[in-house]
Amino acid sequence: MDSEDTSRRLFLIKSLTGVSSAWLALRLPEIVAAQEHAHRAMQSAAPVKFEFLSAEQAAEVEAVAAQIIPTDDSPGAREARVIYFIDRALTTFDKDKQSQYVKGLKELQSKQKKMFKNSAKFSDLNSEQQIKVLKAFEKNEFFETVRMHTIVGFFADPSYGGNYDKVGWKLIGFKDDFYFKPPFGYYDREYKEAQ
Repeated sequence: MDSEDTSRRLFLIKSLTGVSSAWLALRLPEIVAAQEHAHRAMQSAAPVKFEFLSAEQAAEVEAVAAQIIPTDDSPGAREARVIYFIDRALTTFDKDKQSQYVKGLKELQSKQKKMFKNSAKFSDLNSEQQIKVLKAFEKNEFFETVRMHTIVGFFADPSYGGNYDKVGWKLIGFKDDFYFKPPFGYYDREYKEAQ
């Protein structure tokens, strides 16, 4: 593993510490529902319709998420399909963030047009230009919310959607061995040895 992988892994692990456990505990049922929605969306052969975001808004949010967890030699937020998780979050457990997204996207567009006058959309900018806009824009509540949604969607249980193809888990080296074989502990081992 090279140092770039390590630093990206450390960044993502440190980002997870910013998501408080109390916040997660309060919203766990809705987060699971958002994951299930994303999973159903991925299973469907029909084009996926967004529930809150328009297609244009989704492209902009996805471009921001792709800068938060970029694609390099490993998959990023785009490949993990976190946009479906975010859209579902905005109709369920974080419904109160809808106005923040609408306002934040308008402010993002305003900042992007101010910095790159000939550009129409943030998602049309190249990666370097997007990073410049986000650095000038990142100190606000909207960016923090998108960041938190991106990270939660990236590491969501893939059986319910999000974290498509377990890209988030693979990145941090998490193995989904949710069952254990005996002996489970000291006493089981002692019992087994006695037989």
